[in-house]
Amino acid sequence: MLENKESNKALFLGIDGGGTKCKAIITTEDHQILGTGISGPGNPLHGFEQATQSIIESACEALNDAGLAHMNLNELTAGVGLAGVNLPALFQQMSNWQHPFKQMFLATDLLIACIGAHKGEDGAVMITGTGSCGFSYIKGQSFMIGAHGFPQGDKGSGAWFGLQAVEHVLLSLDGLIAPTTMSQALLAMFSCDDSVGLVEAIAGKPAALYARMANLVFDCADQGDPIALAIVHEGADYINGIARTLWQKNPPRMSMIGGLSVKIIPWLDKQWQDQLSAPLAPPELGSVIFAQQQLSLLQPAQKLTY
Repeated sequence: MLENKESNKALFLGIDGGGTKCKAIITTEDHQILGTGISGPGNPLHGFEQATQSIIESACEALNDAGLAHMNLNELTAGVGLAGVNLPALFQQMSNWQHPFKQMFLATDLLIACIGAHKGEDGAVMITGTGSCGFSYIKGQSFMIGAHGFPQGDKGSGAWFGLQAVEHVLLSLDGLIAPTTMSQALLAMFSCDDSVGLVEAIAGKPAALYARMANLVFDCADQGDPIALAIVHEGADYINGIARTLWQKNPPRMSMIGGLSVKIIPWLDKQWQDQLSAPLAPPELGSVIFAQQQLSLLQPAQKLTY
């Protein structure tokens, strides 16, 4: 339980909303994390109501985890970083949300990931999770690669790896290419034994379901499966291209984040493996830093340290 002397201080909510889940943290002004929460998808591209519900649910869960269940959301200053709001229409929709917080500062998930990875300083990030993209923020200028969404974009992402696996397995089931060990592994994952069963299991499903197959592709590649190896090399080569383009912007640091980063880093060209620096803080803390930066612009007399 948080002591009363701490509960009287200003607290911040940091949100990182992606296509698979929404993460929340409650922090003090000096970034001491008091509680965390996780809920459903937070990308408004897949539903405004779902995204706002996930934000509120994760925030309430974080308050409970901090021992602050009695606290109202309108006592929190929120930094909210979301996938999808790089699209102007979605940014405007989320900005118009009658949110329950004291104040809300909205940003893209890319910006808050970059701010977190470099603790508020300039730098670049590559994100490989359910989706994929590259982003840099240097001297107040942002630059973005990708972030076009699944399935039309997000090459080298978890969802892309899963989609590639499905396409190749269906080709093998149709007798157009030879089956490999990945074929049986993928069919077993969905407890089916033919193309009809596989399509029934995946038809109309979100990117998150395809992303669940990514580890299977990497595991099969590690075992020498030729189709899995080809998929992994193609995805890694795309990420190499992102790294090359970002590095031309001369970032002081470059980091890779996302649930797939541990899997894909060993497959990147060595020059990019060597250029990567460990992220200094997670995106949800980047949301808090972003909110504090915006507050300092609104209240220039108020000095905030990070």
